[in-house]
Amino acid sequence: MKFNTKVIHGGQHHDPSTGAVMPPVYQTSTFVQSSPGKPIGDYEYSRASNPTRTALEHALASIENGTRGLAFSSGLAATDCLLRSFKAGDEIIAMDDLYGGTYRMFTRIYRDSGIKFHFVDMTDIEKFQSLITENTKLVWVETPTNPLMKLADIEAIATITKSKNILFAVDNTFATPYLQKPLDLGADIVMHSATKYLGGHSDVIAGALIIKDEALGEQLHFQQFATGATLGPMDSFLVLRGIKTLHLRVQRHCENGEKVVAFLNSHPKIKTVYYPGLPSHPFHEIAKKQMKGFGGMVSFTFASGKKVDAILFLEKLKVFTLAESLGGVESLANHPALMTHASIPEDKRAAIGITDDLVRLSVGVEDADDLIEDLKQALD
Repeated sequence: MKFNTKVIHGGQHHDPSTGAVMPPVYQTSTFVQSSPGKPIGDYEYSRASNPTRTALEHALASIENGTRGLAFSSGLAATDCLLRSFKAGDEIIAMDDLYGGTYRMFTRIYRDSGIKFHFVDMTDIEKFQSLITENTKLVWVETPTNPLMKLADIEAIATITKSKNILFAVDNTFATPYLQKPLDLGADIVMHSATKYLGGHSDVIAGALIIKDEALGEQLHFQQFATGATLGPMDSFLVLRGIKTLHLRVQRHCENGEKVVAFLNSHPKIKTVYYPGLPSHPFHEIAKKQMKGFGGMVSFTFASGKKVDAILFLEKLKVFTLAESLGGVESLANHPALMTHASIPEDKRAAIGITDDLVRLSVGVEDADDLIEDLKQALD
């Protein structure tokens, strides 16, 4: 089954009791039992499993080519579930350019548990390899990264992690499974903030893990069940509905993203545009190798280098909405240093290139001419 069909039918079945085409929202906390310890069906309690969430989890596994999908109350809840697999003395190597919430969790929650984190530019394979020890248990990357659009070579990293028996997880939020399939490239686990492109309509908070190995999937499901950060049935329904149009939306995100980038890249007030579809992007060749398209996420800096120019620009936008998050049908604009990445210390931001004049755009599915006109008037 090809991807455009999978998003609609993959892992899905009509409701057996009514024939409903879409899975019903099973808004129930518990399920009847015929005798103590003997439920009449496959479900006992919705924290453990719920038919609407199960339908979503089957769809997630299908579109990422995994054996098990798990749906969480947020992307950070999904990340937290995975990190509960590790103990004091274990080491985790992570990409240096990360979503601020992920960095905050690693450095302010789990570092106190005795887990050692190394942050490294994963585009430097030799430097990455030099950090591997016998205690390394997990490698975590975002690709493309948030917000600098750096790319890691998934296949190259997977070759190394497999040879060392290290788990390899990829945050695939920016690319989506329409553009990139980390499990097919050798990763063990994929994480999504399903709030973003999978949901696609800025109306739900959700997260997902998709796992390649069945036994690991069972372990992570137990950790999810035991700690409770599961996705509710209504939110599961919304994400599942979003997935059914993922291919159509991401196609338009890509088309609009390329047009917006062409405009920004030629504007005299813009210094650098970060977008993997640009031939000038340092990892353009990796993007062509492992991605089907280049997405709708764009970051850029100002020729002046001034924070005030970034702020004034963002305040003048009319079609783009100044707000956190990304991946919805509407175009959003964000100032990483003051918004999504404010939890990263200023010196750390500066070291990896998140400057005060950096702006991140999530290019939506509106008419591209209107988006470009809005950027133009704000820059003027």
